[in-house]
Amino acid sequence: MKTVKVGIIGYGYWGPNLARNFFDLPSAELVAIADLREDRLSRARSFFPEIRTTTDYNELFDMDLDAVVVSVPPGLHYPVAKKCLQNGLHVLIEKPMTQNSEQAEELIQLAEARNLTLMVGHTFMYNSAVIALKKFIDSGELGDIYYLDAARLNLGLFQRESNVLWDLAPHDVSILLYLLGQDPVSVSAYGTSCVFDTIFDVAYVNLMFPNQIPAHIHVSWLDPCKVRRITVVGSKKMIVFNDMENEQKLKIYDKGVDAPEYTDGYGEFHCNYRSGDILIPNVRMTEPLRQECQHFLDSVSNKTRPDSDGYNGLRVVRIIEAAEYSLKNSSSKETFAWEPLNMPALRQM
Repeated sequence: MKTVKVGIIGYGYWGPNLARNFFDLPSAELVAIADLREDRLSRARSFFPEIRTTTDYNELFDMDLDAVVVSVPPGLHYPVAKKCLQNGLHVLIEKPMTQNSEQAEELIQLAEARNLTLMVGHTFMYNSAVIALKKFIDSGELGDIYYLDAARLNLGLFQRESNVLWDLAPHDVSILLYLLGQDPVSVSAYGTSCVFDTIFDVAYVNLMFPNQIPAHIHVSWLDPCKVRRITVVGSKKMIVFNDMENEQKLKIYDKGVDAPEYTDGYGEFHCNYRSGDILIPNVRMTEPLRQECQHFLDSVSNKTRPDSDGYNGLRVVRIIEAAEYSLKNSSSKETFAWEPLNMPALRQM
């Protein structure tokens, strides 16, 4: 397999993790890192003394690279990724893909016109526990899915140019789309601005999926406990993915309730409750980001469409857009109906 020459644009919060993985993967050659801050580049050189560094990412276009990773602030995702695609480079772009769907659509069109791989860093799609969770759902072991609940809470980090929806919700939206394998038919949201008047720091998003399956997302920058949890409730069993657990990330609860046969008498209305064992599946965990990076390299080398491709990124952006619209117009108390994305046929890239 050909070694993919990779450059990384942005060495702030997530960039060091990306650089470490691409440096370690045998099918990649980490060539260069670009960042506006010299102190970050100095730190990068201390870990990777042989790579090239620059404060101008345009210099990467003359380094004979195959691909780049865009790990800059979300407001720069679109212009930086666009320029990289225009220079013939495959692109892995961090979430959210862009700040609006028009920008995402343009990047998709540009990548397809130039036969380039465009992938979005929805890391949880490459999380072994989430992959196992989907298998349990698809197998029917949980029974009919009643609802899903997601919580992503923490104290901070506040951002001036974003809100909690764009910062945290893309993770859970991408997980829900992956688990259910379909798009929601409606989106609504409400929230509040506690610390800064113009920035939503707490939000609740409600999604309705086909077959009347509801899903709820709670995101917050203002919570005393760090929570990263997905709960799936079925007619037979319930399952919880807790990403804060070091080892026991999945727990299956043999719990449920069966409605009694129809009766007119209140005294005869007794539900049958089940409370069985708790099963902890043995999930072999590998670093999700490493699996994501390897998947990107494989997609570039084999010219195959990545699982979290541009269309997947566009779906997530459209849902966040719809939620934000509902959030800002919550006084009307109307559900914002979201028209499902009409997906064109995807060709292999």
